[in-house]
Amino acid sequence: MAGLSGKPQALGIDQESAEANKNSSSSNKKSVHNRLLEKDKEEGGQGGDMSPSAGSSIKRSGSRPQLDVSKAEIQGNVEEKYPTILLPNQSDDLSHLALDIGGSLIKLVYFSRHEDQSTDDKRKRSVKERLGLSNGNRRSFPILGGRLHFVKFETRKINECLDFINSKQLHRGGAESPYADGATDGNAIIKATGGGAYKYTDLFKERLGVSLDKEDEMDCLVAGANFLLKAIRHEAFTHMEGQKEFVQIDPNDLFPYLLVNIGSGVSMIKVDGDGKFERVSGTNVGGGTYWGLGRLLTKCKSFDELLELSQKGDNRTIDMLVGDIYGGLDYSKIGLSASTIASSFGKTISEKKELEDYRPEDISLSLLRMISYNIGQISYLNALRFGLKRIFFGGFFIRGHAYTMDTISFAVQFWSKGEAQAMFLRHEGFLGALGAFMSYEKHGLDDLMVHQLVERFPMGAPYTGGKIHGPPLGDLNEKISWMEKFLRKGTEITAPVPMTPAAGTTGLGGFDVPLSRGSSLRSDASALNVGVLHLVPTLDVFPLLEDPKTYEPNTIDLADPSELEYWFTILSEHLPDLVDKAVASEGRTDDAKRRGDAFARAFSAHLARLMEEPAAYGKLGLANLLEMREECLREFQFVDAYRSIKQRENEASLAVLPDLLMEIDSMDEETRLLTLIEGVLAANIFDWGSRACVDLYHKGTIIEIYRMSRNKMQRPWRVDDFDLFKERMLGTGDKKKPPHKRALLFVDNSGADIVLGMLPLARELLRRGTEVVLVANSLPALNDVTAMELPDIVAEAAKHCDTLRRAAEAGGLLVDAMINSSRSSKGKSSSVPLMVVENGCGSPCIDLRQVSSELAAAAKDADLIILEGMGRALHTNLNARFKCDALKLAMVKNQRLAEKLLKGNIYDCICKYEPAS
Repeated sequence: MAGLSGKPQALGIDQESAEANKNSSSSNKKSVHNRLLEKDKEEGGQGGDMSPSAGSSIKRSGSRPQLDVSKAEIQGNVEEKYPTILLPNQSDDLSHLALDIGGSLIKLVYFSRHEDQSTDDKRKRSVKERLGLSNGNRRSFPILGGRLHFVKFETRKINECLDFINSKQLHRGGAESPYADGATDGNAIIKATGGGAYKYTDLFKERLGVSLDKEDEMDCLVAGANFLLKAIRHEAFTHMEGQKEFVQIDPNDLFPYLLVNIGSGVSMIKVDGDGKFERVSGTNVGGGTYWGLGRLLTKCKSFDELLELSQKGDNRTIDMLVGDIYGGLDYSKIGLSASTIASSFGKTISEKKELEDYRPEDISLSLLRMISYNIGQISYLNALRFGLKRIFFGGFFIRGHAYTMDTISFAVQFWSKGEAQAMFLRHEGFLGALGAFMSYEKHGLDDLMVHQLVERFPMGAPYTGGKIHGPPLGDLNEKISWMEKFLRKGTEITAPVPMTPAAGTTGLGGFDVPLSRGSSLRSDASALNVGVLHLVPTLDVFPLLEDPKTYEPNTIDLADPSELEYWFTILSEHLPDLVDKAVASEGRTDDAKRRGDAFARAFSAHLARLMEEPAAYGKLGLANLLEMREECLREFQFVDAYRSIKQRENEASLAVLPDLLMEIDSMDEETRLLTLIEGVLAANIFDWGSRACVDLYHKGTIIEIYRMSRNKMQRPWRVDDFDLFKERMLGTGDKKKPPHKRALLFVDNSGADIVLGMLPLARELLRRGTEVVLVANSLPALNDVTAMELPDIVAEAAKHCDTLRRAAEAGGLLVDAMINSSRSSKGKSSSVPLMVVENGCGSPCIDLRQVSSELAAAAKDADLIILEGMGRALHTNLNARFKCDALKLAMVKNQRLAEKLLKGNIYDCICKYEPAS
């Protein structure tokens, strides 16, 4: 990838992508300048037992100038989704493609970028200066965001792989490279590993004019595993009796571990650190053994066909069990159950049958269990030998196959008596390719933190589960055409299944899918999708979390199938209305209607995939589902589906704000504080994500609904800590407490919620001498207010309130605002600022493990947090504990949620106050 000549470069990471058409409105193009058109991925990989031992650090090749992150610093407009990282030592050329060429699959890992010229606006500079993030007078450089892509091809179709590389000019640094016009740099080199790196070296030279720089397979395997286990939050998982459970690995407590790579043979590698490992054992009984014997005994034509057979097998017709020896009884004295395999294929000894008398399905399953049990036992014995508690399994033999993982897990658990666990990796098929990528001398991935990587799952994968269905997609139009062609026909591109049995084959989004409920699981159904890794270097961990290691944002546990299906149904029922709003926001053009239809079918397919395999995209929580919906909207270029609705509701609310402030100012201190909290709760009723609230919109105006909601506010609320909060704010008797130094107000919806609820509360805090930071979404989600919209709302509100005006001026929010010149200020200008920062996300919920660096900086001096709304205070963070005072305010707008969490009813309220821990 070529850099910008004469300029320091900037870094942004994410799988197969293309820039979408830039047809978003100018007011929002900053937040959507990067449309991703990407693919779902399957698990898979290669491995073997013939790799040499290695104890030295992985080699670094300096064949081409690479990404140099030395002395890197964040710079540029932090309001952008991918703000600049200044790379002062970066040279122009950026190599960014690596390959793992195995016997059956070719895996690619490559880096792509996008750039946008932007400068800080005055409001952002003012806020950054107050937060200690000022860049002074340094110049702004082009923003470089990027993604780490994972792509897979069948090796027998290697020409498709070469065509793909050529079409994107990956071997010449990308389409924007100076070499993309057909010239070469005279020394074009691509990093590669796997046996195919030797077999196809001449073909790459002939077709692309590049040389393959071969990297050792085991070096790459370990480097890839180390990176994923340290950088991806839920990379590792266990698999027992068909159930996945994700395991959070502490990067500081990762080593040592045993890595078992099951290819044709098996290699067992003891990993002691980055670049520190050795092959301690192995076995020649591996995936090749299973495939070879299976091919001879069943006549299967492919490895996947053999695995498919095992799904329908019954090994009891072939294997001799303990119960067969002991008359159906357990051998309890030594702890063996009647169903334990005493001898694989042992039952065939005493039966007068020929090979053709046995079902191929039973043979396949017996073979699978024999080999898997053997590998699991040997792996545990080696872990025991070196005192290792963690055993990670990978390689093409795994392939996300549920029975294989279950069998290996059972073997490890059985022989360790439950003291050790078998663990698997979501990206295990790409370990080698990722390691090869990291073998470049300066690849830029060494110092990534887990909170800087965001994984997303765009629609449009031409392959899943080992089945490759076509060439990678080029642009949005091509993606939609592909979806229209395949999803309507029911082709299992995304493996969708209906959530509930239905007549015919109509799936969630109105497209046809196979009815597989009740039938046996597909061999690849348990395979986990490989997402797109976005590097967002300006994300940080919220510093006020009491314990980031134990923090879990999701309140709702979707491990319960009934809970999962309920929320899937809710999201599906809300989908038509959301599509209508999205299409309307784009003027109901034919193009918008087509994209709206594609969005509906894409999101429905996501839901169907997750209903089939809830862990397909990693650990699943309600917040993840809601965020996926927003990402899916953005994928099909819907920037802000509720834009016009938000504008209308903001205007209506601002019109009555002066009367509300006058009413509030006439109250005594205690009554005023209660009225303000009631106002926040009452205004939180406006939520277009709630079906019950959407129905209310048809029964009155926004002001009528707000007044109705306020009039029905009666204490005690379902969770009512107001008196505790009042004591902290007002004190008791003559004992007054000092005001908070800085309050972070996490705001929710536009309209009455922000204007009539949170702004008056912010005003009260300002009057008490507390700095106020309004924390809002970086990107639109439903009718949530964004950080980009807030300054204009504050400017309008400030026309009616001197307190807000002075605070907004002090916080830099009114630098460019046109305040009514006829209005005169009263008293001296306040030095207590009102500021706005973005939270780093575009979802109705918030995961405080990944927030903007701007918010993290603002939090360092904060001693009060107010989380408002169902998404931020109920769906997520209800149980979160903080180092400072925290107030959680929300109206519950879902009956099931009210019953499950609060044993209450819809429209119940929570006012949960938790003093600093």
